Amino acid sequence: MAIKIEHLTHIYNEGMPFEKKALDDINIDVAKGEFIGIIGHTGSGKSTLIQMFNGLLKPTSGNVIINGRDIHGNGVNKKEVRQQVGLVFQYPEYQLFEMTVYEDVAFGPKNLGLSEEEIKARVEYGCKAVGLDESYYAKSPFELSGGQKRRVAIAGVLAMNPNILILDEPTAGLDPKGRNELFVQLKKMHEELGLTIVLISHSMEDVARYVDRLLVLYKGKKAYEGTPREVFAHGIELEKIGLLCHRLDIL
Repeated sequence: MAIKIEHLTHIYNEGMPFEKKALDDINIDVAKGEFIGIIGHTGSGKSTLIQMFNGLLKPTSGNVIINGRDIHGNGVNKKEVRQQVGLVFQYPEYQLFEMTVYEDVAFGPKNLGLSEEEIKARVEYGCKAVGLDESYYAKSPFELSGGQKRRVAIAGVLAMNPNILILDEPTAGLDPKGRNELFVQLKKMHEELGLTIVLISHSMEDVARYVDRLLVLYKGKKAYEGTPREVFAHGIELEKIGLLCHRLDIL
């Protein structure tokens, strides 16, 4: 199992006047090589949950088990965990800062102290995975389109060689063409690299055609889980929480 979440609860400002329970007894299993989507509106707990996956947040209670290890167990190296779990935050292109695409993608591997040969191999792997060939290497990432910038940022995470990739609203702010191109590329990456991918979104329609399984969060709780078709069968309930996708033809 790539990810196993057991009875996970997280409370912000516990014991304070502004105490807020962001996650309430969440249980999730993600198999190795699976592509799942986690759906929910703002405030549903999505962002809190993904920060649990690589130890950026510690749960108030419950366990986070990555590749068979409790990441908050004694002697666990959080740095190693974060190399296994690549986390791409919303609008990752805002984190681009190097002068060329090559240097930006190479930044993480360089910090690992790898040889130039290994760094080059990592850059080639990351760029190829997101559909950027060598013609992009010398270009400034700031001159690229929004979708291309997003791919550079994802390539930089892939260059760290994770086996789990977490993406927080990866198509936010992109036009329809850019969204479609990025989703197609993510699906291709999943199939060709065997990555475990967890994709966070508020739009069921955007992800339903690409993921193996959907999980719906609502007010910090797991509301529904299953294949896109199984989840969409709860049409009335989904409509009540504002998540119904009417285009069932995409399935």
